[in-house]
Amino acid sequence: MGPALDTSHDGKARCAWAASVPGFLRYHDTEWGFPVDDEQKLFEKICLEGFQSGLSWRTILDKRPAFREVFLDFNYEKVARFGDKDVKRLLGDARIVRHRGKIEATINNAQRACDLVDQYGSLGAFIWQYEPAPLPPPKHELVAHTQDSARLAKDLKNLGWRFFGPTTAYAFMQAMGLVNDHVAGCVVRQACDAARKQFKRPSR
Repeated sequence: MGPALDTSHDGKARCAWAASVPGFLRYHDTEWGFPVDDEQKLFEKICLEGFQSGLSWRTILDKRPAFREVFLDFNYEKVARFGDKDVKRLLGDARIVRHRGKIEATINNAQRACDLVDQYGSLGAFIWQYEPAPLPPPKHELVAHTQDSARLAKDLKNLGWRFFGPTTAYAFMQAMGLVNDHVAGCVVRQACDAARKQFKRPSR
């Protein structure tokens, strides 16, 4: 088991993974763990976690600007209208992960997101139902999945979503602030807690 904390260039302690790769520090400090209700950001993260399957998050983070461009800022209503020509176009774009199954899953999931919004009012209203009860801050390395992430993944699968298993679902929950998994002693944990207290959960 590796160290839970690492001291960064500014002398502050952070989750050890934040300093492990260039580019992670800003993502750790400004995005990871902060609650999100923006529809396009939620959909983006679901899709990017799917694209990450079998790859590193660094690869996806580096390619995120290109992903945002080609998937129209992950506006699921627009992506839902993509067809075969779009799949061919995306498979030819070396700036993103050119995996037919993942590209087709993103289009499928956009269509399923539209269906879900018709039923629940918003993607956020559906997603935030799976927020678990708060737990003490983790002291060591984090778990890969939980009962809540397994339930979210299962329910989305039953609704026709693809490339979103329990481990992917938990990474999504961590990133979107459904849980605060900044380890004990991390300088960002308190800021995430404060943001979660002020956050208005989406509802139907």
